[in-house]
Amino acid sequence: MIHGTGTSGARLPGRIDPVAAAVAARQDDVVTTAQLQAWGVQRSLVARRVSSGEWQRVFRGVVVLHSGPVTWRQRARGALLCAGNEAALSHRSAAFVHGLVPRPGADLVVSVPGGRTVSARPGLVVHRRNVMPFAGGALRVVGTEPTVLDLLDGLESDDEVVGLLCDAIRQGVVPGRLLLHARQRPRVRHRALLLELLDEPGRGIESPLEHRYARDVEARHGLPRAQAQVSDRVDGRWIRADRVHKGLGVRIELDGQLAHPFGRTDDDTWRDNAVLIALGDVTLRYRWRHVVADPCATAVQVVAALRSRGWTGLARPCADTCPVRPTS
Repeated sequence: MIHGTGTSGARLPGRIDPVAAAVAARQDDVVTTAQLQAWGVQRSLVARRVSSGEWQRVFRGVVVLHSGPVTWRQRARGALLCAGNEAALSHRSAAFVHGLVPRPGADLVVSVPGGRTVSARPGLVVHRRNVMPFAGGALRVVGTEPTVLDLLDGLESDDEVVGLLCDAIRQGVVPGRLLLHARQRPRVRHRALLLELLDEPGRGIESPLEHRYARDVEARHGLPRAQAQVSDRVDGRWIRADRVHKGLGVRIELDGQLAHPFGRTDDDTWRDNAVLIALGDVTLRYRWRHVVADPCATAVQVVAALRSRGWTGLARPCADTCPVRPTS
């Protein structure tokens, strides 16, 4: 006879087998009523403890064996137990486990094999999928790359898509593996943009703003493609430029509002001065309103800078009203 205690101080009734107590502890003190009954705990006792607040019901048929605050991990464990065999955390819940998003969202999201039917319940969203791409870990969870693709299904704008992919790659997602999963998946929302970003080695796009700049300012106006994420050692420091037109001495820095909410920083000013003195490069700085709201005017300015440094290529207007003018 023992009193099983889990990581949160859970108390099980007497006459519980030590193996059962170990199972409860391994499940973060979250168990199903079916498990309790198999361990000899009567339904009436479960009901009394839940009614008194000593235990807490997180989903139908699933209880937490303590009266204190229920953690997100315990709710997630409860969702998996509620969804049954082969269920796995997915979508935003999996993204939170993988560190892809800072917050898990209000609902728990799980996926189950396509042949099973699990009813959605308050606080629980259920998806069915033909392939269950599991990742290892204490919580059963869909793998990182399939989770990124799941998140893409819920996004609307190109900027959101590029932002998600940039964040995922910064968190260690390997572009080649993500691309492989995308090609094996018959339906992926935003597939064209995904392939454009991941299937072009060395492009170096690191933010939604930079993606917009490369597409809407450079490509659409026939400008030479700048090298992305160029590192140089200047005045004893390593600095990195978003885009550099090598041989023409023109650098482009793209400052998103979230990165620099109060405008140019002291480091920005030092860097611009240093590259001008040491390398003779001129730095042009653009923000969201320049690139997204008026990419044509931005292109006009970049063309002027490039021409002043000797570029003799042929720019092109993107529409009849575009102010960009060709030059020979």
